[in-house]
Amino acid sequence: FRPKYVSFDCYGTLISWPMTPITKKLVGDQVPAEQWDQFVAEFRGYRYDAVCDAYYPYEQVLQNAFDRVCRKWRIESDPTAGKLLAEGVRSFGPHPDVVEPLKKMAEHYKLVILSNADDAFLAESVPRLEADFHAVYTAEQAGYYKPRYGAFEYMLDQLDAQPEDFVHVSSHTRYDPMPMHDMGFRNLVLL
Repeated sequence: FRPKYVSFDCYGTLISWPMTPITKKLVGDQVPAEQWDQFVAEFRGYRYDAVCDAYYPYEQVLQNAFDRVCRKWRIESDPTAGKLLAEGVRSFGPHPDVVEPLKKMAEHYKLVILSNADDAFLAESVPRLEADFHAVYTAEQAGYYKPRYGAFEYMLDQLDAQPEDFVHVSSHTRYDPMPMHDMGFRNLVLL
């Protein structure tokens, strides 16, 4: 098996996304230190739930997920959380071990990004990866967030490709209730 394309999630997989420092600034000492991991895990989970709904801007996804976790924890939510988290995401760079392997991989495969973020996020982040991407697709373009099939179908339609033409690389697959291999995608998970 030799795929035609290697597709990637962007944030978390290629681009570092350290959520905890921004979240701590937003919440302050309302969450005890020993409960931070649980709070952040629930925030991630709620964010994941939100993308299973109809498409709307990712900044609002972040705000809604943050509001929800704050309600559950009975702490005050910051109405600017979505904006601050989005600004943080757009400012992050690649993981230190990503750039050189991507460049080498681009010599042999067509690289594609399929991201749940909006176009503006990727416009700022993809150049930091310093690799030659064949295509970059977003939930904003597709009108759907992953894991909904519409996002993957959009990418396939744009490339006139089949699921078996891809290996998809994601650090978040463990959250996926509809794994991509169910669609025929071969899936490589980086944990």
